[in-house]
Parts: sequence; C-alpha cells; structure tokens
Amino acid sequence: MPNSKILMPDMTPLTRRRLHNFRANRRGWWSLWIFVALFLFCLFAEFIASDRPILVYHQGRLIMPVFTSYTEADLGGDFETEANYKDPALQDLINQDGWMLWPLVQYGPRTINYDLPQPAPSPPTAQNWLGTDDQGRDVFARMVHGFRISVLFGLILTAISSAIGVAAGAVQGYFGGWTDLLFQRFIEIWSGLPVLFLLIILASFIEPNFWWLLGLMLLFSWMSLVGVVRAEFLRARNFDYVRAARALGVREPIIMFRHVLPNALVATLTFMPFVLNGAITTLTSLDFLGFGLPPGSPSLGELLAQGKNNPQAPWLGISGFVILSLMLSLLVFIGEAVRDAFDPGKTS
Repeated sequence: MPNSKILMPDMTPLTRRRLHNFRANRRGWWSLWIFVALFLFCLFAEFIASDRPILVYHQGRLIMPVFTSYTEADLGGDFETEANYKDPALQDLINQDGWMLWPLVQYGPRTINYDLPQPAPSPPTAQNWLGTDDQGRDVFARMVHGFRISVLFGLILTAISSAIGVAAGAVQGYFGGWTDLLFQRFIEIWSGLPVLFLLIILASFIEPNFWWLLGLMLLFSWMSLVGVVRAEFLRARNFDYVRAARALGVREPIIMFRHVLPNALVATLTFMPFVLNGAITTLTSLDFLGFGLPPGSPSLGELLAQGKNNPQAPWLGISGFVILSLMLSLLVFIGEAVRDAFDPGKTS
C-alpha cells in the first residue's frame, strides 16, 4: 500500500489542535455539515425546481432544456417560439418518440400556476408543497433559488470585502503614524454615510441587479475587518522577529504578508462567518424593503415581504422565517466553532 504520509502530509500540532477544538464543538461541527448540504442542494436548483425538463430524448437525440432554450420547431412543432414543456400538445409530441425527465418540482421561480384550486396565494398542495405567493408562483421553488442567491451573494461579498479589509488594516497597523491617523479619519467619515439612503437614491436612476448591489455593498462592507487586522499589526510590528527581518533588509511587503499577516488571519477567520451572516442579512433587508434584486427575482427578503402583505396566507411568512432563521443560526454556530478552534486558551 502507498505510504499514507505521501497522500496526506502530517498536520502541524497547532493545526491538529484547532481541528480538534472545532470538532469538539458538536453544534458548530454539525451545523457546518448541514449548511454545506443545504448549499449543495440549492446550488443545483435547476435540477430541483424548474419548469423545464432535465433531459429530453426525442427522435434519437438527447438534449438538456434545463440549460439551453429550444423552440417548439426544434422538437417537431409548428411554432418558432420557446417551447412550453407543460403544453399537453408538446408533451404528446415528445412522448410519441421519446421521453422527458423532470426535476423534483416542476415549477421554476417565475412560473405561474394557472390551475390553482383557489385564488392566489393558495395553501400547500401536492403540486405546490409550500403553497403559492400572491402571483401564483411556487413558494418552494422560489425559496430554493432564493437560498442559492443569498448564499452566493454573501460568499462573494465576504471574500472580496475581507481581502480589501485585511489589506487596508495591514497598511494602517504596520506603518502607523500619519498613515494610520489619516486612514482612521477616512473610515470614520466613510462609515457614517447612510447606505440605505444611497441605495434609495441610486435605485431611482439604475435598476438594481446582483452585481450592482454587490459592488455598492462592497464600498462599505470592507470596513468590518479593518479594526481587527489593524490591531494585530499594531501589536506585532515591533516584535523581535519583525525587527530582525527589517535588519536583514527584507522588503516591507514581504514582512507584512509573510511574517505579520498569519497572526492577523486568526482573528480574520474567526470573524468571517459573522461577516457572511451580515452580508446575507443586508441583502434580505434590501429585498424586503424593495430596494434589492429586480422585481420577480427569487429572494428570501421578497418572500418575507409577501408574508407581511398577506397575513391571510401564513405559509408565506412561516416559510421565509424558517429558512432564513435556519441559515443564519447555522452560520452563527459555525462562527462559534471557528472561534473555539482559534482560541489559544483551549488546549484540548
């Protein structure tokens, strides 16, 4: 058998201790696996809830409408319009010489169910597991797609803002003096700007979308980690090994990011799950107020707004509350486990 050390190099004692402390927090450990499972489930939302089949076998060829749009003429029909796979005539045409493999839920996030047993919003049924909203759209489909958008938005925003915040805090803390003073005054002014009012003003000129919101929130979210990194660099910049590196002629950027940054990354990694939590909450709040994603986009905030506007349909508010509270609770528990993992006071 091949040597296991070649396949997996030995971890350092510090890494083993941190991993042990993380796993010792059972609530955080299981929260991580539940969150990953939910995210992977929703990451392939088109295979879970869509009004297009996953696979269609017709006239000897296999196609995937879930990814590519086809016209009725492509499938042997008479019209050049996009194929409606729920049309009984088109279904009969395909089933004559083939078959269709549908997702678990045959409704997309924008699909309107015109065959509801009662006016929308309608309660849960065998077709619509969590009911429909006030426009007849399937709540489960919108919740799955909305979960994916919220997590992806939070992950991208957290990654980019953390990189900018760490770099800014490193420059402040390492050089100190006037650099630190001027940067702090700038952050105080910049953090005092009313983000919500800016969003409202800009929304009157430009229709918000995913990337527009991401860029705008990035202008302000990078400041969340600056203070933590700055404090670590202020503390470590006069350590003996840093002075020795300077005396040997090592360049300042190398000292900052090779010798001092690893100390600051401990606090940064501890805070990142909470930064992700805040990013998701911000997007949800904007969607709830109507200043987030474009109208019609699947969104957890829009689902909560539907619940507020339709108190006679409790399944709307309950569905939004359960999935959002579950997501945020899991992230908080993961953050607590990460904090325990990097806590130097926990030796076992």
